[in-house]
Amino acid sequence: MATRPAGSQVSAWRPAVAGVAEVFHAHFVDHAYPRHVHDVWTLLIVDDGAVRFDLHRHRHGALRTSVTLLPPYVPHDGRSATANGFRKRVLYLDTSALDPELVGRAVDQPDLADPRLRARIHHLHQVLAAPGEEFEAESRLALILHRLRTQLGERTPASAAPAGSGLADRLRELLDVRTVDGVTLREAAELLHAHPTHLVRTFTRAHGLPPHAYLTGRRVELARRLLLAGQRPAEAAAAAGFFDQAHLSRHFRRYLGVSPARYPAVPRHGRHSGDATVPSSART
Repeated sequence: MATRPAGSQVSAWRPAVAGVAEVFHAHFVDHAYPRHVHDVWTLLIVDDGAVRFDLHRHRHGALRTSVTLLPPYVPHDGRSATANGFRKRVLYLDTSALDPELVGRAVDQPDLADPRLRARIHHLHQVLAAPGEEFEAESRLALILHRLRTQLGERTPASAAPAGSGLADRLRELLDVRTVDGVTLREAAELLHAHPTHLVRTFTRAHGLPPHAYLTGRRVELARRLLLAGQRPAEAAAAAGFFDQAHLSRHFRRYLGVSPARYPAVPRHGRHSGDATVPSSART
């Protein structure tokens, strides 16, 4: 006879990301939610098992292959649909994240069979768990909200209409100026008079990578120069705008294939004293 897993496991935190009220990860076995409401949007994906819930007196199910969106102030409950319980990850989003006109549509269609949307939400959860990645999280959230609006049939707001062709270049200039201090997506959108989603999509189309990836690359290049100038990894991390040394190390390895501590290695014959001993394929 199979042994049922015991207990419940929960983790929750509020990230420094505009629009996200709370991140909630849970593994429930016997727990059942009573009928209740939230004052925020609930964006849920299931990683294991399945969930049954009643929303506004209609029965629904949340599966591993779908995305569930529950609107604010609409009563619902929740319980496991399997003997071994379920694992879920939830984003509680401010009411301002989506237009109030979508509440009724979300009540009628809380379950969205959209693999691409689910994958984006999964990646956003990964980013939210890593300190220092708030700009990337904001960019990913903007694309998720755009896809949710599209799925629920919202008309494109006038503020999201295409701007001038120089928008992407103006954002790049802003990121160059704010490489160390950083900028939030909301602030950039206000400074450039553009809708956040349009800003991300325009930059990506023009420059071949999303704005958060461009900013991270600029910070890695700055840290690289600081390391070659003799700064310690922790000092270079702070001076280049990274959250801490671990944050720098994670991206430095991804870009250059070595850790910051090993980058300014002992030179070989024919190298100058400041050159790093890394494969030529990594020096791009």
